[in-house]
Amino acid sequence: MTQEQNILRELRELEGDIYWQALAARDARFDGIFFYGVRSTGIYCKPSCPARRPRREMVGFFPACDGAEAAGFRACLRCRPRAVAATRDARVELVLRVCRAVEARPDGAAAPTLDELGRLAGVSPHHLQRTFKSITGITPRQYAAAHRLKLFKSRIKAGEDVTAAMYDAGYGSSSRLYEKSSARLGMTPATYRRGGKDMSINYTVVDSPLGPLLVAATERGVCSVQFGERDAELEAALRAEYPAATLRRDEAGLGAWVGGLLEHLGGTRPGLTLPLDVRATAFQLLVWEELRRIPYGETRSYGQVAEAVGRPTAARAVARACATNPVALATPCHRVIRGGGELGGYRWGLERKRQLLARERDAAAASEKSADAEMPLFSGMKARA
Repeated sequence: MTQEQNILRELRELEGDIYWQALAARDARFDGIFFYGVRSTGIYCKPSCPARRPRREMVGFFPACDGAEAAGFRACLRCRPRAVAATRDARVELVLRVCRAVEARPDGAAAPTLDELGRLAGVSPHHLQRTFKSITGITPRQYAAAHRLKLFKSRIKAGEDVTAAMYDAGYGSSSRLYEKSSARLGMTPATYRRGGKDMSINYTVVDSPLGPLLVAATERGVCSVQFGERDAELEAALRAEYPAATLRRDEAGLGAWVGGLLEHLGGTRPGLTLPLDVRATAFQLLVWEELRRIPYGETRSYGQVAEAVGRPTAARAVARACATNPVALATPCHRVIRGGGELGGYRWGLERKRQLLARERDAAAASEKSADAEMPLFSGMKARA
């Protein structure tokens, strides 16, 4: 495998979640950016294809039709992926050059700036930013952060202790690990230990199908999503969690995030992505990221999650990480159950967990049924030929 293929493979691994969410939402904006093949049918499609949504483990992503066909997939006769304009060769080569520059930096060195990368690639910073994001779904800076974080996680999975893995991955200190990867790791441990001192947290409590729902956020992202029985209890719990923070009720400012959560609860928005600002240990980070990969309408056992994060004997630790999840729905800990099929625990009550899983199964089944109803019989027969 060439270096170019290795880089593209890593990009697909890093951005698999974004691509999966685009596929689940049938987002036409991603048509031509990637294609997906379904192993059970041997067919590949563009993201907006209205065919039945496959299971996540059956899907592979490809940057171009040629790659999908080289892997043995046939073009879908319904969405006709080859009809999508695909003048991407020069743009892909640009992205590859930038990825090489990012990965060539020694551990501990500062990530190259957008201006530096633009000079290396021979294009303006604006053009580089726009092109890189159109191909990968992320910015060059986010790629650099993701690459370093991936190195850290791989060393943790290989058995290194957290401190050794942190320095080997190029983080100069634990504060750098949290601060440089804030989009993934959230607030620093010191900020959390101080009870949110010097932080301003806006919050609101709204009615939901499962009872009162509190949503709270810092300037960096959502820090709390909690179910409860009464507004006052939820507000008191938030104050106890962040006793030194300035709390302010703000319905309007949190409206978009609250609306997304309610749509998710109602089954009209299967994919839910919110910026998060939460305290996480290295192990919690691994677990919570894995939970966000569980497809809507599906479940995994605690043991399966432990296997997925490279700690096959840590099922109990996975359960504890689920129990300490501070953002219901955004990190779907309700999708993790016991190996025998029992629900296990849930921070906000087993009845809510039962209802959440039932709602997601019903919504996913309705979506698949609708897609099947829309699919012409002739196309369906061809797809299975």
